Formats: sequence, structure tokens, C-alpha cells
Amino acid sequence: MTVADAIAARRSVRGFLDRPVDPALLREIATRASRAASGGNIQPWHIDLVSGASLVELKAIMAAKLAAGETEPPGYAIYPSEFHAPYRDRTFGVGEAMYGHVGIARADKAARRAWFARNFQFFGAPAALFCTVDRRMGPPQWSDLGMYLQNVMLLAVEAGLATCAQECWAMYPTTIETFLGTPAERMLFCGMAIGYEDVAEPANRLRSERAPAGEWLSERL
Repeated sequence: MTVADAIAARRSVRGFLDRPVDPALLREIATRASRAASGGNIQPWHIDLVSGASLVELKAIMAAKLAAGETEPPGYAIYPSEFHAPYRDRTFGVGEAMYGHVGIARADKAARRAWFARNFQFFGAPAALFCTVDRRMGPPQWSDLGMYLQNVMLLAVEAGLATCAQECWAMYPTTIETFLGTPAERMLFCGMAIGYEDVAEPANRLRSERAPAGEWLSERL
């Protein structure tokens, strides 16, 4: 598999098989991903791998919280407060496409909330990671986190695994940081579901569109 192949194959998978992932493979992927570019070689990421009994425990905690309607102040704003075109339109479009695949109408708010709650069960994935970062780090270091996480996702593709990066976990930072025992100086950035794709899951038929290069690429060659 080439890098280009892995980039083309990577996508957010929202349905996983109940098939364990070898912890040694998870550890290898997490370690190899650390070759990501990092400004000044800061390497600001801290990664927690979770699977087995620990993941079962976390899923139970989250199921109870959602059933009770518990919320927390988010760790950061996942989307901009002024969310304008074309960015807003792209987000709206991919959301409507996904709900179309799973057969949930726009007016069925209860069904959409129930579907969104599957995020907090990692869409059935048997393994996950959480990425935390020192609270004193700024936007340049946060971009380093993205490069690390992209490496994880591409290495997962190479290994026959699927992933779904999940910023939604920033909605429950206190719960996750407590569960992980995260030191006070670090904050949660995101989670990621990891496992083997369930090809029978309708949501996995989604292939998000990418804007044509003419919308974002300028050339002075």
C-alpha cells in the first residue's frame, strides 16, 4: 500500500465489528505515528490507549450519563461561533448525507439524538485512543496533534483497521480526564474509535465529498 492509497482509503467509520484489536498492534501504531512533524520537536501529544475491560467500563459510564441527561462545560468550542459558508454548508451536507444513509429524517430529532449518542459508545469499536495536550500549548502545537492523529489513521488503514476521529469527546472533558487520570496541566483534545469495519453498517457507505481544488488551491508556479 502506498501513502496515496492509504489517504484515499481513510474515512470516518461509524460501525465496527465485535472483534478485538491486538494491543501490541495498537501500541505499534501509536508509537510509529510519533514520527509526525512537530514544530521545534515539541511533540505535544499525549496518548491514552483504551480497550478491553477499561473500554467496557467507560462505555457504561457514558451510557449512564447520557441516560440521565448529564452535560458538562465543553473543553473548547468544536466549531467557530461564526460558522459561515462554505464551511457551514460542508458540515451540513455531510451530516444530511450520513442521516440519509441510516434512514433518519431531518424532522426526527429524537432519532438523530439517539444516533449521535452512538459516538459515546465509539460506534461499537473494541478499542480507542484519547489525545490530551498541555493547557499551555497554543494553536501551532494543536496543529501538531492533527499531524500525529493523521499518522495514526493512515497506519491503521495499512494495518487493515478503521478509525473515526471524535472531537465530540470534548463535550465531556471532566469525565474523560477523570477516567484517564489526566494530570491537571493537560486537557482533552479528542478521542478516536479504532477497530475492524462492519461493512454491513449503512452509515459506512458514506463517502464524504471534497471541495474541488479550484475552491482552495492557488498556484504561482
